[in-house]
Amino acid sequence: MRPRRMKALVASLDTETTSSSSSESAEQQGPPMIELQFYGPEPGSQAQTLTVQSGERNLRKFMIENKLELYGLYGKVMNCGGGGSCGTCMVDILEGQELLSERTNAELKYLKKKPESWRLACQTIIGDKSNSGKVVIQRLPQNKK
Repeated sequence: MRPRRMKALVASLDTETTSSSSSESAEQQGPPMIELQFYGPEPGSQAQTLTVQSGERNLRKFMIENKLELYGLYGKVMNCGGGGSCGTCMVDILEGQELLSERTNAELKYLKKKPESWRLACQTIIGDKSNSGKVVIQRLPQNKK
C-alpha cells in the first residue's frame, strides 16, 4: 500500500473511532435528569431528594408514587384526582421554576391571590425533555407555620 493511501485509511479509521466513541458516551449519559428537593411545612423540616427524567412527568403523580405528603386534611378527602378543578394540591416552588411547565388556565384561576411561586402539582410537568437541574419544593405551603 502506498503511504498516501495508508494515511487516508488511518485517518478514516480515526474518524470512525472518534464518532462512535462520542455517540457511545452520549448514550451512556442518558436523558437529562431533574433533582427534586421536597420540604414539609414545618420549619427546619428535613429535605427529601429524588431524581426524575426531564419531561412528561406530572408533579402530583410523581409525589403520590413516591409517598410524599401532598394534601392537607380536607384535600385528602376533597381533591379532584388531578383534574385541576379543586386547588388542593398546592406547592411552593422555592427554586428552579424555569425547569417546570408554564402555569395553566386552571392555575391562573385557583392561584390568582397566591404568590407567583405557587403551583398546582396536578397541572405541573417536570422538565421539558431537554433541561436538567434542581427544583426545590415546599409541600403544603398553605399549612406553613
